Amino acid sequence: MAKLSLHVSEKERQKESKENKRFSTSQKGWGKGFAEKPVFVKRMMLPHFWSAWFALFMLFVIVNVLPYRVQMFLGSKIGRLMGTILPARKYVLKRNLELAFPEMSDEERHNLSKEIQRNSGMAIFETGMAWFWPDWRLKRHVIIDEEGMQYAKECTASGKPVLVLTAHFVHLELMARIYGTYIKSGIGVYRPTDHPVWEWAQVKGRLRKNLALVSKNDPRSMIKALKTGAPIWYAPDQDYGRRVSVFAPFFAVKDTATVAATHNLAKIDGTMVTPSWTIREGDKYHLYLKKALQDFPTEDTIADATTVNKVIENMVRMAPEQYLWMHRRFKTAPDENENRYPGLEE
Repeated sequence: MAKLSLHVSEKERQKESKENKRFSTSQKGWGKGFAEKPVFVKRMMLPHFWSAWFALFMLFVIVNVLPYRVQMFLGSKIGRLMGTILPARKYVLKRNLELAFPEMSDEERHNLSKEIQRNSGMAIFETGMAWFWPDWRLKRHVIIDEEGMQYAKECTASGKPVLVLTAHFVHLELMARIYGTYIKSGIGVYRPTDHPVWEWAQVKGRLRKNLALVSKNDPRSMIKALKTGAPIWYAPDQDYGRRVSVFAPFFAVKDTATVAATHNLAKIDGTMVTPSWTIREGDKYHLYLKKALQDFPTEDTIADATTVNKVIENMVRMAPEQYLWMHRRFKTAPDENENRYPGLEE
């Protein structure tokens, strides 16, 4: 049986780079990973980028013209379609659920998979809402508990660095926009892309209510960001490889590669690590704001990674269908020869 391909091949990427279809507009270099404004260059108007500009324009129109419920209906249908036309992603989703929820029956995992696909399609429009909605419309769809909001405001006004511990829910873009609107503008950790139009769009959209973005590959810039006094959104729930990770339990996978950066960043100047995430509840987005982790960090990196994973697991269990299960969360294993996604090309 032929294996599925998850990404564009390196050969194809190099070809696209030579044809000016891919190039980076983000700063590179140790300590230079800040994006404080979107970058536009003339090459971004070449014909092969027109489809990307058109897609952004259509997203802007749809999220500002169509009623919310219609957007969610369309998104759910698109999500199911994506499961058909993107078999590699559907396979990753299936494997992740098998690894994370072995106690579920095949039917239960199948039903959860369908809900996750629907939610992933809805995320397209939720991203557009985060980037393009005016504040008055956003505020009609937000729930925040008064006690949590008051505590979060006190933390961000305390003068101490604040690391906002969150997770990759499908509506993470909205979480950052809501936090920046109601609590305090801050700085997001992100992954720059070599598609210049999408890079322009994500930087411009995410800076609508926030101060800057910082590359996940630049620890020095992340430290500089923490020391600005602005809250830093950080979602350490993806697999960034063996070099920067330790192994700790996450759901049923005992040895999940978990970045050690949360432990390291929390050691800086008494940083407060405050869990925060958003759950879609009907047509509202409930921003949960919890108290800072106690006795954190410790001297034990693995123990701290275990704590972080448990906090994130508890978030996800509230609405597992709204979590981003389509990336290879369990890719890196302690044994380099173990392949947890055998149906994919290496």
